[in-house]
Amino acid sequence: MRCNIDARGKSIRLAGGVIACVMALVFLILAGVGVWDRWAWFVGAGALITGVFMVIEGWSGWCALRAMGFKTRA
Repeated sequence: MRCNIDARGKSIRLAGGVIACVMALVFLILAGVGVWDRWAWFVGAGALITGVFMVIEGWSGWCALRAMGFKTRA
C-alpha cells in the first residue's frame, strides 16, 4: 500500500478513528450494563470496526476511498 494522503489527511483520519473507537466503547459499555437494547451492540461493533480501520488508515497514510478513485478533501 502506497501512501496516498498527506499529513493533514493522516491526522484527520487518526483523530476520527480515535473518536469512533471511544464512541464505540461507550455504546458497548452501555449495552453491556443494560441501559440500551440489542441495537447498541450492533452500533458499537460497527463503530469499533470503522474506528480501527480509520486508525490504520491514518497510521499508514493510505485511504481506501482514494485507492478506489474517489476524490476526498483531505
